[in-house]
Amino acid sequence: MSFEYWYMLPVAILVATIAMASGVGGATFLAPIFILALRLPPEVAIGAGLITEVFGFASGLYAYARKHLIDYQLGVSLLVVTIPAALVGTWVAGWVEPEFLKIALGVGLFAIALSFLHAPEHKDVSRMDQAIEQEYGGDSAETCLITTEGEQICYTVCNRTEGRLIAGTGGLFVGLISTGLGELNGYFLLQRCRVPSKVSVATSVFVVALTALSAASGHLFQFFQTGGEVLDTVFSLVIFTVPGVVIGAQVGSSVASKISQHTLERSLGILFMLVALLTLGEVIL
Repeated sequence: MSFEYWYMLPVAILVATIAMASGVGGATFLAPIFILALRLPPEVAIGAGLITEVFGFASGLYAYARKHLIDYQLGVSLLVVTIPAALVGTWVAGWVEPEFLKIALGVGLFAIALSFLHAPEHKDVSRMDQAIEQEYGGDSAETCLITTEGEQICYTVCNRTEGRLIAGTGGLFVGLISTGLGELNGYFLLQRCRVPSKVSVATSVFVVALTALSAASGHLFQFFQTGGEVLDTVFSLVIFTVPGVVIGAQVGSSVASKISQHTLERSLGILFMLVALLTLGEVIL
């Protein structure tokens, strides 16, 4: 283990700040940085990104748990699919050629960019919340959560089977390329399952955090099996990125309320589009 990656501490702080403010997993930012800037092999970059992401998500998970916004029953029903899928993705990542992993990551980033560019505006989300309350809330609602602020949120989860299929696909992508589950969950929970936005975000963080933990554990196991220079590189990275994301997660939770979510999403959409093109261009060229 060495201190050659000391400069990743401020980078990780910045990444975690943006990630927590936007709700995107930190590995979505870190894996391309590790590949394009540090020239690390894709499987090492993806694994190190996931290990780092787990610590960043833990901070956000704690905050949502304290607010009583997580639907644990729904979350567990998704985790029974996402965790096995993530472990399969981790196993596949260890066998796939590095160039194919880069292509998969580039395509995944391109899809995430499109999801950000077509994300609903705040007023549209508010309209969906109102429609959910009118149609699936009230006395007939299957689930009611009471937040620490005393707000009662009632709803009925729809399209459960479709949701498990979508979440399972996202879990596979988490293990394979470190990203995808949070973005798929955001679409599924709010727009298809008719879960109010606050609960959708909190429950998605719960599912992504535990799924990322399982995928990161799988990658770490593979790193220990490989040993040598690979294991040394991973530890040399995470000793700086982990403290960075812990700090950045706290900063990001404050920043989120001070900037326009719509502007942030559009900016990230353009950024991920460029990173996707760079990642795919490195393979093609």
